[in-house]
Amino acid sequence: MAEKKEAAHEEKKAPHVRKKVLAAPKAHVPMARQANVYNLEGGIDHSVDVPRVFSSDFRPDIIRRAVNAFRANRRQAYGPGPRSGMRHSVQWSGKGHGASRVPRIRGTMIGAQAPGTRGGRRAHPPRPETIWAKKINFKERRKARDSALAAVCEPENVRRRGHLFNPNMTLPLVVVDEIEKTEKAEDALGVLTSLGIVDDVERAKEHTILRAGRGKMRGRKYREPKSFLLVVNDASRARKGFGNFPGVEIATPSELNAEILAPGGDPGRLTVFSVGALEKLRGW
Repeated sequence: MAEKKEAAHEEKKAPHVRKKVLAAPKAHVPMARQANVYNLEGGIDHSVDVPRVFSSDFRPDIIRRAVNAFRANRRQAYGPGPRSGMRHSVQWSGKGHGASRVPRIRGTMIGAQAPGTRGGRRAHPPRPETIWAKKINFKERRKARDSALAAVCEPENVRRRGHLFNPNMTLPLVVVDEIEKTEKAEDALGVLTSLGIVDDVERAKEHTILRAGRGKMRGRKYREPKSFLLVVNDASRARKGFGNFPGVEIATPSELNAEILAPGGDPGRLTVFSVGALEKLRGW
């Protein structure tokens, strides 16, 4: 009883010390975003709410970090063998013979092994034991993927990458599921013409260049720009019609990552979704 009286007395004595109960801030709920669903003739079939993942925060720094990690982890060991340039027996005759101090193959005057000689070892070669891999957290990698998905909805980002598309179309470009059944290249070309993205394929074809020098070796003779990305449920079937177009990539929703959605770390790739593939993104 005495403790309650003391507490009431202290409260009257210092009323400004009373604790204020603040209301909890309201959670920010992003508004649903609408996208038109187009048929194979380029007309509007109906509208659909895009998944919540397309409203993620745009973080180009995390996208760039994830893409660099993907590329670094694929890098293979590069460098000479441990005995390169030293697979012979050499000797030096010593001082006082009127010859330079260069190791020479035994019994001859042919210089070898030293970096300054023909066929000798390299002075400072790249080290094959160098570890190029970069670590990136799972949550950071997933946030980069979600941020790259959000970037494909912004026409400014898509246009900045150099893609050509019909400005009257809503992004992301959503098409009916019949696009997955297009198994002939002639029919696929008609679909791209109706959707207004055939110019982007022509851009990739015209800007395909022959690499210079030794860059043509090991299966990388040509450098081909990236065109649009087609996301479908049945990728093997869609490749029959769209797989041979220059710069076009086909993937399933489970294969999406920051590198496919933002090649080179530049977000905003022109992306075409089928309705079925778009529905699989709702739980992300």
